[in-house]
Amino acid sequence: MLPISMFLQICGNALRAKSMLGTAGHQAGLAKSHRSQFYEDVWREAAGELGATFEVLGKGVLKISEGRVSTRVRENYTTLDDPVTLLVSLDKPLVHAILRSHSLPTPSHAEFSLDNLNKAYEFLAEYRLCVVKPSDGTGGGDGVTTGIETRGQMLKAVVMAAGYSRRVLIEEQMKGEIIRLLYLDGQLLDAVKRGPPTVLGDGKSRISQLVQRLNRRRLDAGYELAQVTLKYDLDMKRTLARQDLSWRSVPADGRRVVLKGVINDNMADENVSVADQVSECMIAAGRRAAELIGSRLAGVDIITPDIRQGLEEAGGKILEVNTTPGFHYHYFKQGGACRVAVPILKTCLEHARGCR
Repeated sequence: MLPISMFLQICGNALRAKSMLGTAGHQAGLAKSHRSQFYEDVWREAAGELGATFEVLGKGVLKISEGRVSTRVRENYTTLDDPVTLLVSLDKPLVHAILRSHSLPTPSHAEFSLDNLNKAYEFLAEYRLCVVKPSDGTGGGDGVTTGIETRGQMLKAVVMAAGYSRRVLIEEQMKGEIIRLLYLDGQLLDAVKRGPPTVLGDGKSRISQLVQRLNRRRLDAGYELAQVTLKYDLDMKRTLARQDLSWRSVPADGRRVVLKGVINDNMADENVSVADQVSECMIAAGRRAAELIGSRLAGVDIITPDIRQGLEEAGGKILEVNTTPGFHYHYFKQGGACRVAVPILKTCLEHARGCR
């Protein structure tokens, strides 16, 4: 049982942490505007390719029309999936339960509440290296901390996660490559291997300085390199510590330093097209996961030691099924752009036509 004083402190710290993370500083605000511009540009391009008209309604909402039929989009949100499906996908333990009930592998995990951490302590003792995240209501890596090895580290991660959800999830941290499989009505549109955000040492600069320069580079490039700026948070602290580094460390010239375990903050050149390498068995498993969640447009995240084998054969697991998958890493990656907005928009218009 968590003491009431510590519970109140955790809740207060969680609210402050969430407030700090949500405060739009200059860099974060600029990155956000770049993200909005990216989606406006890709939807405009897709509308042009389909011969549709394009209208900016305001507040990020776009209206795309083809004759008397129209659809609305907002960044990576479309009309394809219903609200219940969106809510189901955000509930991570529920997604795990649905997939496991149909023999699809997911990471070992335990859900717990702030007033009873015993289950989390027991899980950490068994698996030793874990990830802590909000159980529901978030995406994009918000509130997620990797590299948890001790009770003290876990409590700090719980504080971060509790800023987003009173329900918290602890999972085994697995080794392997993270693959995003993007499906539209069961058809695979693209497959991308997503690497973690990194920085290259120069033998003179602290990691804090290297990150600051990298953030300036990201912003100067508009939306082509990344959609966010890097923040020194608990996940970065833990990721650096596991490499015997800190925010003040000076990595050797040419040393590649992994900055975060949460890959959502990576850059374009840290994503690689692997559509021609993923096994048919793995593609089928991802397709089945999207079907079970009921999603027409789904980004299925898989972690596996070998993308050329099936999940069971390789020992891979399904991490998440995202019903509002991002587009950026399909457009900006090694191996060339896959303009996924075109088939997605075409399907949105067909969906609108069928609803008339």
